[in-house]
Amino acid sequence: MANGKKLYIQTFGCQMNVRDSRRMASIMQSLSYEPTEEPSRADLILINTCSIRQEVEHKTYSALGRLRRLKARRPELILGAAGCVAQQEGEALLKRFPYLDLVVGTHQAHRLPELLRTVRERKERVAVTDFLDGNPDRFQGHTLQIPNPKSQIPNNGNRVKALVTIMEGCDNYCSYCIVPYVRGREVSRSSEDILREIRELARSGVKEVTLIGQNVNSYAGYGSNTLPSTDKGTALPGLLKLINEIAGLFRIRFTTSHPRDLSEELIKAFGRLEKLCEHIHLPLQSGSDFILRQMNRGYCREDYLRKVAELRRASPGIAISTDIMVGFPGEREEDFTDTLNLLEKVRFEAIFSFKFSPRPPTLASKLSGEIPEEEKSRRLRLLQAVQKQITLEKNRGLVGKEEEILVEGQSKRDPDWLTGRTLSNRVVNFPGEKSLVGQLVPVKITEAYQNSLKAEIL
Repeated sequence: MANGKKLYIQTFGCQMNVRDSRRMASIMQSLSYEPTEEPSRADLILINTCSIRQEVEHKTYSALGRLRRLKARRPELILGAAGCVAQQEGEALLKRFPYLDLVVGTHQAHRLPELLRTVRERKERVAVTDFLDGNPDRFQGHTLQIPNPKSQIPNNGNRVKALVTIMEGCDNYCSYCIVPYVRGREVSRSSEDILREIRELARSGVKEVTLIGQNVNSYAGYGSNTLPSTDKGTALPGLLKLINEIAGLFRIRFTTSHPRDLSEELIKAFGRLEKLCEHIHLPLQSGSDFILRQMNRGYCREDYLRKVAELRRASPGIAISTDIMVGFPGEREEDFTDTLNLLEKVRFEAIFSFKFSPRPPTLASKLSGEIPEEEKSRRLRLLQAVQKQITLEKNRGLVGKEEEILVEGQSKRDPDWLTGRTLSNRVVNFPGEKSLVGQLVPVKITEAYQNSLKAEIL
């Protein structure tokens, strides 16, 4: 392919999709595609889709629909859909969007160069959605190219932080969740590959890595082979210990964790590993034992509260964020009250909250007892109001205290200000010189807001 081709990727959904988009950008960089932020200038447009909730899925369809006119003006432009909706719909997407050239499932991103040749040279439209569970090709291309400092493609994140995939898929089959159907079974990446990538990232200037996976504390991948996870909860602490020893790296995070698979050894790691940040995202989903059983979560509220207590004993300053769903089929008022009570009991630093939306072919999409939309909205507003007050109180409690900030870059609002995060994952903005980016800086918190803090350098 000729030099100078432009690639535009639009990403929907979670950090896994963000990482997958950067993986695809890295693969296409090897074919001399350079990124652009303007779709009208692109030679290849990829929409990395998400189907975790109905609302997000509809947004991906809207994004694909908006490309029709651009394709009509520029027939040579190649349009592709990747990610979870692509996996879920397959060839049906080609029928729904007759101007779409390419559908790439969640296990097939490494085949992009080959698929593009088919589209460009054979003038064929292609959809590939085969799963590669247990096949080493599942992780092909996951070690991203480390670009030079002048490249527009950052180090798998910004210049300071990076996302690193350690496992994919999920075996839990929570009754509401489509992930096992669009991401496949749990498969762990070899520790050798992970450590090699993180060492290279550290050498390139990355100071913080976040290990990601659909169920990251099910990681079970030692040795050179990529294998299905069989020994949940035992391998991640060992991997974290090895990463903790990598020179040049300041901080380690991981997400997302399933409470059922949060082992005692992993909890203890928060008190033992100096680079492991004092923050964990631990999705609760509901505070009602009845709803948790209906969700097939595999734990009860007392199990969850016990693990929260263990985490706080291991790391007294640990911040805990969570996911909470309202309006699950059959959720009674007393079930919702149980959730509110648990919210007050745990006092999370932050929550990601949303209304239940049916995701075929999951079991929950077939359950009776649907909650009216207006009642879902009422419960969501009340839940968010309670958490908003808790978050603000916790942030205000930090005013006057000293924190260590990893400086991530300049503030978008004011180039004379810097932005970074505390160990507990709170956003902090403060005035400072650009030369501090990538450094650990001690600050004193001066003001607290709902979603961020202000500080001054000590």
